[in-house]
Amino acid sequence: MTTYLDELRVGMTASTAKTITEADILLFAAVSTDTNPMHIDADAAAAGPFKQRVAHGMLTAGLISAVLGTRLPGPGSVYLGQTLRFRTPVKIGDTVTATVEVTDINIDKKRATLTPVCTVAGKTVIDGEATVLVPVRS
Repeated sequence: MTTYLDELRVGMTASTAKTITEADILLFAAVSTDTNPMHIDADAAAAGPFKQRVAHGMLTAGLISAVLGTRLPGPGSVYLGQTLRFRTPVKIGDTVTATVEVTDINIDKKRATLTPVCTVAGKTVIDGEATVLVPVRS
């Protein structure tokens, strides 16, 4: 359901959660063409800094886009900008919860600023700031 500009309030939140699978990583590698061995090659990843395969950071960050586009503000919103900080890697089998909170509303520009946070078992894996163009009623 869409939240229109006149309904939006600072402090509103929405979330989604997803367990990251082997298939998610392989499909994201295929679509993005990011075939970095740390994501798709167990032997190469074992020699890397995380000692195992990890999900693409942008795969995890995609959950933020899912919340913005489907929950808050929802359908009709336009993702304008994003800053991200990748805090810790996400592994196959981790359940990531992406939550966004409205932190500012600019009525004149029809924009909202939201703080996204992705967590795994309560630990922050990604945080940052997002700006969206919010739908207005016709």
